[in-house]
Amino acid sequence: MARNKTAFIYSDREPTAEQFERIQNLIRRRYGIKELKFVKDEKITTGFKLEFDNKLFDWTIEGRLHQLTSEFDTLDSYDSKKSVMPLMRKMVAGFELHAVSEEIGTVDSVRDGIAFISGLDSAEYDEILVFDSGVKGLVQDIKEKQIGCILFDSDEFVSAGSKAVRTGHIAGMPVGEDFLGRVIDSLGNPIDGLGEIDADDYWPIEKRAPGIIDRQPVNTPLETGILSIDSMFPIGRGQRELIIGDRQTGKTAIAVDTILNQKGKDVICIYVSICQKASTTAALVNKLKEFGAMDYTIIVNSPASDAAPLEFMAPYAGCTLGEYFMSQGKDVLIVYDDLSKHAVAYRTISLLLGRTPGREAYPGDIFYLHSRLLERSAHLSDSLGGGSMTALPIVETQEGDVSAYIPTNVISITDGQIFLESELFFSGQRPAVNVGVSVSRIGGDAQSQAMKKATGTLRLDLAQYREMAAFMQFAGDLDAASKSKLNYGRGLMNILKQKQYNPIPRHRQVIILVTALAHRIQNMDEQQARLYLDAVCEKAEREDEYLCSDIDGNGSFSPEIKQRILEIADSTVV
Repeated sequence: MARNKTAFIYSDREPTAEQFERIQNLIRRRYGIKELKFVKDEKITTGFKLEFDNKLFDWTIEGRLHQLTSEFDTLDSYDSKKSVMPLMRKMVAGFELHAVSEEIGTVDSVRDGIAFISGLDSAEYDEILVFDSGVKGLVQDIKEKQIGCILFDSDEFVSAGSKAVRTGHIAGMPVGEDFLGRVIDSLGNPIDGLGEIDADDYWPIEKRAPGIIDRQPVNTPLETGILSIDSMFPIGRGQRELIIGDRQTGKTAIAVDTILNQKGKDVICIYVSICQKASTTAALVNKLKEFGAMDYTIIVNSPASDAAPLEFMAPYAGCTLGEYFMSQGKDVLIVYDDLSKHAVAYRTISLLLGRTPGREAYPGDIFYLHSRLLERSAHLSDSLGGGSMTALPIVETQEGDVSAYIPTNVISITDGQIFLESELFFSGQRPAVNVGVSVSRIGGDAQSQAMKKATGTLRLDLAQYREMAAFMQFAGDLDAASKSKLNYGRGLMNILKQKQYNPIPRHRQVIILVTALAHRIQNMDEQQARLYLDAVCEKAEREDEYLCSDIDGNGSFSPEIKQRILEIADSTVV
């Protein structure tokens, strides 16, 4: 039985007694509605609308045009090379009008960007709703008698008593090649002032991650151009490598340098800015344009001024764009900056929806929030095109505490982490990568042969240096052997220092490592060693371009190549 025993008929003119009786008999027999009332509506020029319970039947001219338009929507999937005119004639000739039933809910209350609606019994999770003011919302909570909807616009346009209509569409994102080089919001709308974007398709923002059968091993390097990372914590295409550290320790700098290093490597980059200052993102866009990186980059920006629902959707929107390119067999790099702010936005939404808070007031499904996002990064099997999406999520810590709730969650989802230490950063060691805590669980599988061989015992030598340096703080005079080891280790730390916006190509990294690990810079100070290594690289590029091209191309490395590098190093004078 219906909850509302009265039906309302809307039109600009009152129906005749015969029409009124026929409609009344129909709704009484089919829906159990006993009372029918007429409401005059001057906006309806032709036809009428019938509303009862949470249903709306539209027999207006606008409703009929909407039906015909919906029929033509099916032409989107029709082969563009064929003529659509015969199909259109057939559709128009065979078109029959019918009553369109829409499920309509009523807003019970609105607060802080959340609307609670009753009457939408069939609404689905993640479905888009449209309110009578034109504001759209996303279903995020379903209870027995009420649903919770997060709003994509200010809640001043929605109030108690407003009507909400189901669209039947799950939240999605326009995708296409034209998004390259653009700055968009969480809904796919351009915000860079460069005009509209022609989308190729529309994809849901929530999608199941590829299964094991759909993946293949991660075995192709995605180099960052940062010596300390490419040598010791290599990243492979399809991997998820966490960048973690305190505020202002260079996390974003690593991600930006990685984007710059993809120039000319046929990798599409997506940078998702979550709850950052608009001026910070604008400066980043200008920097990418300066280095010519915006040609292959998409910026998804949800600034701090956005509502929590838009901040929540931003990484999923970016991931959807990445999946579109990955499905075409392309390689994608996506940066989420940062997921700790994303977790805060979701916590805000969950608390406003009345969900039970857990540890640190985060909801119980906070782990699932990020796992269903990061698991979508993969290296697809050859049968699916062989594309890949590599994720670099960023998480901010407090006082270097990697054991906090959100950091431990994301660490357990990813394939390794690059930990940036504040003490190293402020001591001048930049990038401030902590070699002891950082790790890549893919390891040498995502490293070229040249880099793998050139790295040698670098991590072990650095570990011994750190241990000896800590011990020598409490020791007196040092013997010659200890001084030699300390100088050697200090020299290795110095070669890992690197300026921002200065990614190093693979051949230079290999030459630097081979030269440094052969103790050629052991007795040099930092400035002298840097000048010397630059001179060695320039001489190799000038005198043996085939050596450099072999290392950059197929990543080959042999004793002859190593010997040639050392010969060039020994013959270089600064």
